[in-house]
Amino acid sequence: MTTTIRLTVAQALIRFLAAQYTERDGARQRLIDSCWGIFGHGNVAGLGQALVESGQGPDAPLPFHQGRNEQAMVHAAVGFARQRDRLSAQAVTTSIGPGATNLVTGAALATINRLPVLLLPGDTFATRPADPVLQQLEHPGAGDLSVNDTLRPVSRWFDRVHRPEALIPAALGAMRVLADPVETGAVTLALPQDVQAEAYDWPAAFFHERVWRVPRPGPDPDALAQAAAMVRAAHRPLLIAGGGVHHSAAQDALCALVDATGIPVATTQAGKGALRHDHPGEVGGVGHTGTAVANDLARTADLVIGVGTRFTDFTTASHTLFADPAVRFVHLNIASADAHKLAALPLVADARTGLRELSGALAGYRVDSSWARAYAAGKERWEAVVDAATAPRGDTGPPTQPQVLGALAATVGDEDVIINAAGSLPGDLHKLWRARSPRQYHLEYGYSCMGYEIPAAIGVALAAPERAVWALVGDGTYLMMPTEIVTAVQEDLPIKLVLIQNHGYASIGGLSQATGAERFGTDYRFRTADGAYHGAPLPVDLAANAASLGMTVLRAHSCQELREALAVAREARGPVAVYVETDPDSNAPDAQAWWDVPVAQVAGRPAAVGARAGYEREAAARRRYL
Repeated sequence: MTTTIRLTVAQALIRFLAAQYTERDGARQRLIDSCWGIFGHGNVAGLGQALVESGQGPDAPLPFHQGRNEQAMVHAAVGFARQRDRLSAQAVTTSIGPGATNLVTGAALATINRLPVLLLPGDTFATRPADPVLQQLEHPGAGDLSVNDTLRPVSRWFDRVHRPEALIPAALGAMRVLADPVETGAVTLALPQDVQAEAYDWPAAFFHERVWRVPRPGPDPDALAQAAAMVRAAHRPLLIAGGGVHHSAAQDALCALVDATGIPVATTQAGKGALRHDHPGEVGGVGHTGTAVANDLARTADLVIGVGTRFTDFTTASHTLFADPAVRFVHLNIASADAHKLAALPLVADARTGLRELSGALAGYRVDSSWARAYAAGKERWEAVVDAATAPRGDTGPPTQPQVLGALAATVGDEDVIINAAGSLPGDLHKLWRARSPRQYHLEYGYSCMGYEIPAAIGVALAAPERAVWALVGDGTYLMMPTEIVTAVQEDLPIKLVLIQNHGYASIGGLSQATGAERFGTDYRFRTADGAYHGAPLPVDLAANAASLGMTVLRAHSCQELREALAVAREARGPVAVYVETDPDSNAPDAQAWWDVPVAQVAGRPAAVGARAGYEREAAARRRYL
């Protein structure tokens, strides 16, 4: 006779999630570590009651974190999952209506970045006792549609649990996707509020411990042999390391390959830190936000070896960077769809396994000494550029943004984590930051989502409480989503916020100017008589705002004060912010490669006419890699 346990759907889901584990290389950890939530009528009596029923003490089966904004809760969960190398994730529960639709941006970010998060939005009644209920979307052509359907295109797995027994295949399918290194991303289980509270006799086996093993598949032997032959035949090979190197914990395997062969390594935003900055083969960021040395090497490389990258437009400079007429590509990636990009020879494999096997196939090979000398000289020249840009100024004026990064670099430890996502900071960081450990550099640039940094810092702090975690935030990003400061205060998480005030959207302002839009609508200023935003800066005090939310705030007005404030912040035991206003005349080096942002083809204003001429010159270098 089959043993059954009578529970509500919500109670059963909590018990099921508490018994799910991942295992890789013999190490096991919880697949769903904890649950974020904001309660409303769509989940308070279902999942809310189930979490109370299960207990919330030190040994809670599913620990709970209280959030302030649904999008921010997803960002926190994504930061957690990235810090845990995608082997452990968090769940997020919301009510129906705006609580559910607020998840969409975070879900898109998770799926684009291939990072696991489990979304558990409440849904309208499955039984439809009253129609419509509060916050129900009425669609004239689809009676079964709800606002949760907005999550379908941004989820890697979506299911709606209309009946209690449907939870079993839905939950198992959700775990499969979350634990799959190829398929992972946002996973949504829409939970009608009446079904959440409905009781069912569950088979006890549903709640047994289940281990989802994360494989390390190797490359096809014939493809591996062909890739090795291509490397041996190349005169100027360049390896581009992406986020997959980190997700696979393949940093040591990459280092061994580079040490043995001398192939230089450039990194994407997600791949930065795959090699320490001072490794002889590490040549910095590549692409539109990259370094001069990496992009010069990319332009002349006759073989590009991608490892765990998506080859986005920033990395390829919108298909203008790899300029050698005979350039060929090899791409090691666990996802076949990525491995085939740029008409590459695909090595479909786990990054660590593939790098180790490629190293074996290249035994005895080393790059030509002239290529090694070329990238070594370029690296030395770029180090001087970084030193000049980040060196503190001698006067008492406000620092530039690169000088802020220089002060921060002088303060942080090797194992600290630096988090950023949007604005002008990603470009400066990719060029100038010297990563000293694999997880020090945490840039969300797949979606480049303003508002990500503070909640992500909370997620990283929960995932790695032994590390100091810094969120680098401009004023535009801060105004998008400061709400989770309250969560950091409530949980006494010692995140460190570096709040940079530059009075507007600095990155888009620069792009606007470059594309003929004349910085329209990008400065935080009062209107002038002509209706434009050209007046005095707005009299906002973001430092006071952060303090009003419970943070300790330190103000800095010069490079020296900034260094002192950062040192105090690093030793702080609770959440602390360092506020600094920067010199708008940044001394950051210009972008070393193009980015395709189309410019008006017809215009009457000289700025746009000139920008279009420049656009056509750059666009002429675009090519299809076939």
